Order: sequence, then structure tokens, then C-alpha cells
Amino acid sequence: MTRSDLLSAYLRRVRLDAAPTPDAEGLARLQAAHRQTIGFENLDVRLGRPIRIDPQAAFDKLVTRERGGYCFEQNRLFSDMLAALGMPNRPLLARVWLGLAPGLDTPPRSHVLLLVDLDGMPWIADAGFGGSYVPPLPLVDGATAQTGDGAMHRLRRVGAVGDLAGEWLLERAGPAKATDGRGAPHGDWQPQYGFDLAPVAPIDLEQCNHWTATRPDTRFTTLQIVSIALPGGFAAMTDRRLALYRGGEASIQDIGSAADYHAVLTDLFRLTISAAEVAALPVFAGDPRPEQ
Repeated sequence: MTRSDLLSAYLRRVRLDAAPTPDAEGLARLQAAHRQTIGFENLDVRLGRPIRIDPQAAFDKLVTRERGGYCFEQNRLFSDMLAALGMPNRPLLARVWLGLAPGLDTPPRSHVLLLVDLDGMPWIADAGFGGSYVPPLPLVDGATAQTGDGAMHRLRRVGAVGDLAGEWLLERAGPAKATDGRGAPHGDWQPQYGFDLAPVAPIDLEQCNHWTATRPDTRFTTLQIVSIALPGGFAAMTDRRLALYRGGEASIQDIGSAADYHAVLTDLFRLTISAAEVAALPVFAGDPRPEQ
């Protein structure tokens, strides 16, 4: 497939009739479309499959096969499509502070986002954060944006170049129920992740992806995690617990059977996955620790 063919297939996947313009408005439009149609998920990790993040593998999985993925897959695809639309970009690595595990002072660099050049102005963009919806923001100290779920987002410069915790901090203030459950139940500013602008090599991404997909006793290797942004809300499913936030209203339900779980993946999270694969997931197969 040519680059034009790839872009056309991607735009169909995210349900856009026309290519967005290479500016801030186009970036926001494309990222919202991506996040509302391509679910965040780690199901292949829980099925014991390797996670490949080369451009061809990410495109095949997320576009051709209509599956989802986590940040290293999502932002690999998003980066390639932004470049095809005339929005140069490069990856940045981040430490996720949201829901930091007890006793862990400094989280690993387990998240990737993008630094996008829009007519000489740097912006951050992120189609792969599973905890909540994060809008594009200009790389400016104090930059803010509000999203349709009622949350405010803020970017702050908090450190010097080379600081271990990162030079920049992304924060969120808004309804905790419009997150994957890790948001604190109040409206104050809460740290989401910190990052710096250091160059990131492909091998750095491979290393971080390998850690994320295989490290024992982490969220990604012990839980089934799925989320998707909704117009005006958010949906997240952790193992069998489905949490929905739409129009200011929240609901929680337990998914009882593999058949019901499969229907939710298909109808709500827009994922194409077989019933046999769902039945093989540890939460239904009864094995909490499949071999990685």
C-alpha cells in the first residue's frame, strides 16, 4: 500500500470523511476521532502474545484488523498518520504519576507521547493514554484546555533539563469517574505524567515496550484493561468491571460472561476480536498468570 492508501484506510478507521488540516484544529480533530474509535487495550499481553511496535505491525493491528492497543502501538500509528498529513512529530517518554503504586517513589518511563511541530510551534499530542482523555496542548508553561467530559488539563514546566522526574508535568482536574478509576475523587489538579524533551531512539521505545508488556505484577500483565473516549465522556473496563461516564452521569456494572464481555468489546470499544480469544483471556479461563 502507498502512503496515500495507508492514510485513506486510517481515516476510514477513525470515521473521518476528509483529512484534517495540518494545524492545531486539525490535530485536535484527528486525535479525538482516533481516541473515540480505536480502543485502548492490553488484551494481547494477557493472551501471551508479543507486542510489536514497528509501523507495519501497528497499522495492521489497529487499522486492518480493527483491534486496539496501548500507548506504544497507538502513538506509533498516530505518529505515522500525523507525518503523512504534514504534521512532523517525534516521540517523548514519560513517567506516569496517575495511580502511582504504593511505595514507588519514581515510576519508570512506561508511556510514550508525541511532540508535534505545527508551523514552528511545539505541541504535545497523545492518542495512547488509557487513563483518561488527554487533549493536545501547546508546549507552554501554564497552557490549559477543557475536554467534553468536563475536565480541565494543564501543562506546567516543573523541572530543569535532565531532572529525573521530568521537565514538564501534565495535570488534570475534573470528574474522577471520567477516568479508568485511578483518578482521585476530587476536582483538584492531579498529576498524570511527567516528561522531558530528550531525543528518543527506536531502541528506547522497544525497551520500554518490552518492559511494559512483560514485567511481572504490573497493571498490564495482571489485569485486562480496555478504555475509549466518548463524546462527552469516557468508558473503561478493568477485568469484568465496566465503568461508564456520559453526560455527567456515571454507572458501573460487572460483566458476567465471556459472551457479554465480547459484545461490550465489539459494541462499545469498537474492537474486532473473536469469541474464542475472549474465552481464552485469564479472567474467563481461570488462569491469572498466563505465560508471557
